[in-house]
Amino acid sequence: MSRRLTALVIGNAAYKQAGVLTNPTNDAEDIAAKLATCGFTVSKAIDCSILEMDQALKRYKKSLADNDVGLFFFAGHGMQIEGENYLAAIDTDTAGEDEAKYSSLPLNRVIEVMEKAGTSTNIIVLDACRNNPFERAWQRSAATRGLAPVYAPKGTLIAFATSPGQVADDGKGRNGAYTAALLQHIETPDCSIENMFKRVRNTLSAATRSKQISWEHTSLSGEFFFNLSLGVRIDTYSDTALSDGLFVLDEAKTSHQLVRKLKSHTWPTQNPAVDGFTAEAANRASADALFVIGRNIYQAACGGSNSASAYLREFVARTQKVKPEKRKALLDGMLFEVFYDPKAQLRKTLKSGKFLDLFALQLHKKLAPSFEFIAECLLPDAGRFYTLPGKKHTVVVDVVTKKNGAANHILESLHCGGASILRLEDPDYAPEPGEQPRREKLDLARFETRLAEQMVVPAHLLTINYQSFQSHGGERIMFPYGWTAQMP
Repeated sequence: MSRRLTALVIGNAAYKQAGVLTNPTNDAEDIAAKLATCGFTVSKAIDCSILEMDQALKRYKKSLADNDVGLFFFAGHGMQIEGENYLAAIDTDTAGEDEAKYSSLPLNRVIEVMEKAGTSTNIIVLDACRNNPFERAWQRSAATRGLAPVYAPKGTLIAFATSPGQVADDGKGRNGAYTAALLQHIETPDCSIENMFKRVRNTLSAATRSKQISWEHTSLSGEFFFNLSLGVRIDTYSDTALSDGLFVLDEAKTSHQLVRKLKSHTWPTQNPAVDGFTAEAANRASADALFVIGRNIYQAACGGSNSASAYLREFVARTQKVKPEKRKALLDGMLFEVFYDPKAQLRKTLKSGKFLDLFALQLHKKLAPSFEFIAECLLPDAGRFYTLPGKKHTVVVDVVTKKNGAANHILESLHCGGASILRLEDPDYAPEPGEQPRREKLDLARFETRLAEQMVVPAHLLTINYQSFQSHGGERIMFPYGWTAQMP
């Protein structure tokens, strides 16, 4: 189940004529982070002028064309003028209603852009019902404050922080009360968007003692979930294959006999079983069985089985006569085993023993569907990686060292994406005050392999720049014990 999701998130707080708000920038930052974990490609804009809001919407319009789901989030001042809603930029002219109208972003324009994009689902979330001081200065009645009801085109849900015509004060904590409730519930697994917003409404009502009641207008024609559990998102294999601890073996099936032998964890049993696994046997097996076999071949290879390791290295040749869909199931299982435990939960410690050998297969174009599969599996956890495994995105690391002898170089720091990434993983290795950490000596090949494994980046996608010396191949890196470049 592939989902292409895009979002534009705007948070305006530094208003020039209406005072600085406390929460909208935090709201935008936190919502953008949550949406990214749900698989959205997020464009974020903070403290925008009307020109910047216009430009952001134009860029967003282009991105919608390549996606299935669009989401627009705004936190800041909003107002209704003559029955229409407007989202205020930080430089909105508040001298009067006409001035404000023509220097703000019309909500109807956002709705129209999303309606015409052809996306199947459009979501607009507005934490924009704050009590605006310039609206009070216009001597309005209570009925014309806040935001007005709107029409939601087919396939659209529009969510408001308050009921039509009502207002809410800026929050006192990091987030506004509405966004705080949204952040609490948006990642609930397998919860439909309608039920999620009901939970938000209950939480918001409790937090504000029923003073603020959120509201949605929906014309959605299908179901949408911000966070689908793995078993729901990945519908290619059964739950018992993904959670292979539940996979029931049928000894009458040849493929299941192979799984049992691989699970023996003894090389004299595993090696002959792998050696006897033919293309004919693979072509007879079901996709679920092959997926589980792939998981267990990778497990056996990491456990030291020579035959399993050879099968992995020779995968392309060994599967030449295997049907493409059967070969894919095998490789899908191998890749899945790196990242997921027998309960289909993301491993705290990845099984990286044969990671580089396995991901070298990414160089073969005909195997691309399997790498797309694992990238889709991992998408909600993209923040745990320097680059999403399965995608062909290059990662650049700068290595800073200090020379220590003719060919030895003491590793001082590693830098990626503008941040220092070398960190102490095991405090037991911390040196005593005044002492230097203990180090192991690695040749460049071993150092680069370790870096690729720790960063979970295939060797062909990792570019290493040595800042302190010109590499000739004979240098050695002195790597401190207990330190790592792995994502925290």
